[in-house]
Amino acid sequence: MTANLTDLTGTWTIDNTHSRLGFVTRHAMVTKVRGSFNDFQGTVTVPSEGVEGASAEVTITASSIDTRNADRDGHLKSNDFFDMETYPEITFRSTKISANGSGGVDVTGDLTIKGQTRSITVPFDYEGTATDPFGNLRAGFEGTTVINRSDFGLTWNAALETGGVLVSEKVTLEIEVSAIKEA
Repeated sequence: MTANLTDLTGTWTIDNTHSRLGFVTRHAMVTKVRGSFNDFQGTVTVPSEGVEGASAEVTITASSIDTRNADRDGHLKSNDFFDMETYPEITFRSTKISANGSGGVDVTGDLTIKGQTRSITVPFDYEGTATDPFGNLRAGFEGTTVINRSDFGLTWNAALETGGVLVSEKVTLEIEVSAIKEA
């Protein structure tokens, strides 16, 4: 297992079968709803000079949203939320990647949802590298950040009789990445 970010040079492909692009938001002000996007592709390229010159790109198929409830997923796919017929993809393109001083990296970039692009930063913990049984070198990262969904045009809501709203404006993104180094 490698514990040094300087050993990560090269191009890495995100293995979506061993990675998770998830989210959490409050529902009815009293509980949390968790979900994920199950279909996505991404790459990270780290030049020989190290992570400071690295870049990352991720494309998510918006219709792959999964909250374990078909009715809720249908509503999220509709014009009330993601309007997936008009905006079938969610994208992220890094603008800066830097070591964060705690052994991980901060990835800043442009997140585009429903045609709205905003800069976000995700601090990632570096979990190390390992060679899997098939000879693939894998690197692991985990990160979270909070976004405001209305910044991306996701503004549908319903007022509650007790005060507050049905769906929180704050959404926590939970990202777990297993990336495979390309030969």
